[in-house]
Amino acid sequence: MEPDPADDAQLLRAHGAGDPQAFARLYDRYDRPCFQFIRRMLGSAHADTAEDLHQETWISIANNAAKFDPRRASFPTWLFTIARRKVWDYFRRQKVAVLASANDDGAMMAPDPGPTPLERVESHELAQKLVSAIEALPLEQRGAFLLFTYAELPLAEIALVTGVAVETAKSRLRYARLRLRQALASERSDHV
Repeated sequence: MEPDPADDAQLLRAHGAGDPQAFARLYDRYDRPCFQFIRRMLGSAHADTAEDLHQETWISIANNAAKFDPRRASFPTWLFTIARRKVWDYFRRQKVAVLASANDDGAMMAPDPGPTPLERVESHELAQKLVSAIEALPLEQRGAFLLFTYAELPLAEIALVTGVAVETAKSRLRYARLRLRQALASERSDHV
């Protein structure tokens, strides 16, 4: 995401003033990373809820545009804070305590320009293993990892979104990467 934070704030103000195109531009700019973040936070066991939470997030953005303060946080930070809260609220309502990974055939297919069927199968299997490894992360580590990779937020903004100190966000990201490396270590030796 390379949009100008001042431009995001200006678009949100224009939306508040009644410009429907302004909201559409913001939505187009952040729709995909927001949905991917929500979908990956939910994991495959709750994937059917992603569309609803995504929609709730954007409705909340539209309804609370006047409350956005660009001096406190960037628009992506505000957006992903709301998205994260929607996921956590959903988990609380569902009384989800443990989020186990699941094998998800339809999840995250890596783009595969490889010409051979064997390369396609290997790529699909690796993508499935990566998705399963991400879903097996503890929720706070998963959130930090997804905010960093899908939302492309810097550590300071991840800390703001998750309500923790920068060092805590950094630790969560470090532990997530370590667990992913360990989970995918056999893949590295198989494909090197």
